Amino acid sequence: MQVEIRRSRTKMSVKIKFEILSRKCIKPSTPTPPHLKTFQLSLLDQLSPNIHGNTTLFYPPTPTNFSTKSHLLQNFLSQMLTLFYPLAGRFQDDAATIDCSDQGVFFIEARTNTTFSDILTNPDFNTLECLIPTTDNETMAMSNGSMLLVRFTLFGCGGTTLSISLTHKIADFATLITLLNTWTAACGRNTQPVVPELAAGAALFPPREIPGMSASVNTAAEKFTARRFVFGASKVEELKNRVKSALQESDGMMFEPSRVEVVVALIWRCALLAKTASFRPSVLFQAVNLRPRMEPAVPETAVGNFVWPFAVTVEEESHVELHELVRRMRKSMREFVEKKVEKFKEGGAFGVVMESLNERAQLLKKKDNVVVYKCSSWCKYGVLDVDFGWGKAVWMCSVNKLVSNTISLMDTRDNGGVEASLTLNEEEMALLEQHHELLHYALLNPSIIM
Repeated sequence: MQVEIRRSRTKMSVKIKFEILSRKCIKPSTPTPPHLKTFQLSLLDQLSPNIHGNTTLFYPPTPTNFSTKSHLLQNFLSQMLTLFYPLAGRFQDDAATIDCSDQGVFFIEARTNTTFSDILTNPDFNTLECLIPTTDNETMAMSNGSMLLVRFTLFGCGGTTLSISLTHKIADFATLITLLNTWTAACGRNTQPVVPELAAGAALFPPREIPGMSASVNTAAEKFTARRFVFGASKVEELKNRVKSALQESDGMMFEPSRVEVVVALIWRCALLAKTASFRPSVLFQAVNLRPRMEPAVPETAVGNFVWPFAVTVEEESHVELHELVRRMRKSMREFVEKKVEKFKEGGAFGVVMESLNERAQLLKKKDNVVVYKCSSWCKYGVLDVDFGWGKAVWMCSVNKLVSNTISLMDTRDNGGVEASLTLNEEEMALLEQHHELLHYALLNPSIIM
């Protein structure tokens, strides 16, 4: 299959071709034993949507040729699946278990005539989408419900991308990192083996009969678009100092805001101020990794969904001041840990879930009058350090074509910086990307420097 797209740059139109070379089903190198044939999902897995999240890593050219790299990736993927055997299975009809009969995952080889220079100069999300395995209908039909699909693409310059599409039904971002670390360990890149913890999810959060229930917040829009904003380390520090100074002046309160808090607060503030209509109340749902907050702490290698969101609300226009948003985020996070996480620890996951969903329903009862945003942070996960034997990635991206009003954060290669990917209604994005306050601190879609 071939895909051609045209990308306009100034007065030039660049024709880019993407071609799939092969599709292969990869199975665990060692068959899964009979006593492990049925894998139990956790309650949080049950509530997660069965959609594929995607991550694409960009690797610069090296002397090792594409064929050799592809063979190594496939071979070690097969070995990795012996430890991650549920990913090679298929969901059962009850949506609470996985049939681990080694049906396999899909590995796609592809090539493109474009170069890193073309695609990493002011990256375009429509072009980046062509690298994702789930965008190819023929691949999806052949994969027959595969939970994991991998696409390895060769560029005209010799660089490569590794695009991973992994179902959110059994994996959060920490699970993806564990998968990548297990894979690179199989490649011999780590002295210590990485072994995923598979049983913790269902043990801590036992599944329940909850047909049709979902924890997802629906923020779909008819027409929405994506943009990336990059905050350099010095600008993040400037933001932190601004917030600390304002907190001190307002009521003498003082704490050290995190870079995630100040960046999210600024984006949220500017998005609300950029709206053409009069002020509307807003709620931000921010995902929290429960692993380190459980007692005893759950290892980061635990596979499954171990995240739950807390809500931050803005009821009045005065609440949109930057320091006030940060204060509200910190207060809501503290209350979530003290009240909700404590109940998670005590084995009351189902009660917490039902209570949270009821609270959310009350918040969103007047949805037409409330602006809803969702935020996830992938900072400090070290995804750019993933090395299969030919160096570290120069950039990572994730393309969201499913949900609007989202904010996703990740590290920049310079220590302390933050890259934010946003999705918004097209009209609102057109206003936001010109907002003077946001552009003082962030660069709009800068090129990736190799």
